[in-house]
Amino acid sequence: MTGCPFHASPASGPAEGERVVQEEKAQLDFDGRMSYGDYLHLDAILNAQQPLSPDHNEMLFIVQHQTSELWMKLMLHELHAAMACLRNDTLPDAFKMLARVSKIMEQLVHAWDVLATMTPPEYSAIRPYLAQSSGFQSWQYRCIEFSMGNKNAAMLQPHAHRPDLLAIVQAAYEAPSLYDECLRLLARRGLPVPDSHTQRDWRQPYAMSQAVEQAWLTVYRDPQAHWDLYQLGEELTDLEDAFRLWRFRHLTTVERVIGFKRGTGGTGGISYLRKMLDTVLFPEIWSLRTQL
Repeated sequence: MTGCPFHASPASGPAEGERVVQEEKAQLDFDGRMSYGDYLHLDAILNAQQPLSPDHNEMLFIVQHQTSELWMKLMLHELHAAMACLRNDTLPDAFKMLARVSKIMEQLVHAWDVLATMTPPEYSAIRPYLAQSSGFQSWQYRCIEFSMGNKNAAMLQPHAHRPDLLAIVQAAYEAPSLYDECLRLLARRGLPVPDSHTQRDWRQPYAMSQAVEQAWLTVYRDPQAHWDLYQLGEELTDLEDAFRLWRFRHLTTVERVIGFKRGTGGTGGISYLRKMLDTVLFPEIWSLRTQL
């Protein structure tokens, strides 16, 4: 093997590696100091996976959903900040945050690729241990749906047993959505958004409006005159595009793993997810394209 570039002689083994670490003055002593694990609370995070079944594949199922919840925590953090920026007319900061939310959605879309490696027999082995627990009950996901404008009072009920979480979800339900804040911004800029869409009961599902479409068309027909509002419209387009992909991958993964069985949360499973594909969050952003 003489001359093979991948064959290391004993003399250039561990001693060489130690020399490099010493030359780089890497911090090695953490007695009394905060380490990487301390900062990230890795002991708590990495011990939070407690499979209930004896099946090997349950670890995948747990890690998939726990990491998704962490991404959703960041998504809510960014969404809330972006909405505050819209209220304060600081659009450049809002654009950065909304772009980040779209990238987070991409991470969640690709996460289904990993879960899809679970076969139907593998899921069947752990399903009895899940009882009625389901992602349908995720309070963070519900806050995201409400913040994106998909309001549904029935979705408060799964959290009634936890008053602390119910208060958080209810606050998102009663607050203006991201799209509501965008329309209020357009109105402040002098665009003809009707009062019915800037001063309404925020708990109600959004109703599409021809007047709102016309306001957006004013922006899209003269991007140079309304550049930041035009960019806002495209940020919303990116975000809903990513959200639609997430819903579609959710549907296909569930169908691949459980077929047409009912979901553990009590819904029809595939039938429920197919209906959710028809939800449009920012309707005029899509309909205006036909008029351009």
